[in-house]
Amino acid sequence: MHLEPLLVWDRLAISNGEYWRIVTGNWLHTNWNHFFMNAAGFVFIALIFTPPARTYLIATLTLTPLVGFCLINSDYQQYAGLSGVLHGLFGWFALREALNGRRSSWLLVGGLVLKVGYETLFNPESPTQTLIDAPIAFEAHLYGALLGLTIALIRDQTRL
Repeated sequence: MHLEPLLVWDRLAISNGEYWRIVTGNWLHTNWNHFFMNAAGFVFIALIFTPPARTYLIATLTLTPLVGFCLINSDYQQYAGLSGVLHGLFGWFALREALNGRRSSWLLVGGLVLKVGYETLFNPESPTQTLIDAPIAFEAHLYGALLGLTIALIRDQTRL
């Protein structure tokens, strides 16, 4: 039995009370290429920012439902993938480092803002679409980045 139809982020199913899809859709992928690309991104973020495992887990578990919930504001009918959460993790840890005095991390924050801004304004074609057999979810990137940056700012202001 394939579980994808029961777990994918699906607007109609969510509106009919299948709220678990807000979370599970982030963990499904369109194919193995999509899965391995997202897995590589997940590992890459852990390697460049080296957060403690507990912090990384908490950040991931915080962003997963938030990104899924924010996608309700999009035009997507279905969504699968971790890219929104990955953009959130990147923003969260890059801004946290920058606010804690690592000046070079401001370049990472700026790069993320430019990337997401460009994607939002121009919705560019990408060869990645062919690899993952789906359109790129630029709004998920935007929501994830905004959430990650916001959480980093809130945590810095409240010292949580």
